[in-house]
Amino acid sequence: MFGAGPPFRDRRDAGGKLALPLERYREESPVVFALPRGGVPVAYEVALSLDAPLDVLVARKLGAPDQPEFGIGAVAPGGVRVLNEDAVRRLGIPGEYLGRITAQEIAEVERRLRHFRGDLPETPVAGRTAILVDDGLATGVTARAAVRALRLRGPGRLVLAAPVCAAQTAESLRPEVDDLVCLRCPPDLGAIGFWYADFDQTGDGEVVHLLKEARQRRP
Repeated sequence: MFGAGPPFRDRRDAGGKLALPLERYREESPVVFALPRGGVPVAYEVALSLDAPLDVLVARKLGAPDQPEFGIGAVAPGGVRVLNEDAVRRLGIPGEYLGRITAQEIAEVERRLRHFRGDLPETPVAGRTAILVDDGLATGVTARAAVRALRLRGPGRLVLAAPVCAAQTAESLRPEVDDLVCLRCPPDLGAIGFWYADFDQTGDGEVVHLLKEARQRRP
């Protein structure tokens, strides 16, 4: 598919490459938000390149009954819930299940935010440019929830960026943001990991370490 191999060595390499087209926002003093866990190493390189603060925005997929990997929606801070209504209807998923899985994942969003951010408050973004970064967009359901949660915080401009995005997903998300930046938009994405030579799972420890390092780097 790629000739000489996948286009990205690892997430840090992808972040360095993604930062290049985002340079146009440097003068707007942006805030970079990562979708953990995999989006954090990518976003770290973007924030480093743009000399911008780095924060996290946790969104969680809602898995179908007996098929937790199949996303029927997602939740994000601020009471945001996005549902794939077609999938919910097609699978005949009852409202009781939706309510239970929503409450469960909202609690997990809050737990992860406390774990990753500690006692620090969220970075103010009202009136500023917010750049939301992930390591890849497949269905885009968690990114959509995160975008809507971030929009509630009143950024002056909202940019969604990822090294690779499914073409159909990119088109469906484009109306939700002020700018969508994807380095690769294949019509047949496959798994996001195919686009990386090294796509090892990002651990919680790495997330916490990179966030701490990003804070210490700034005055």
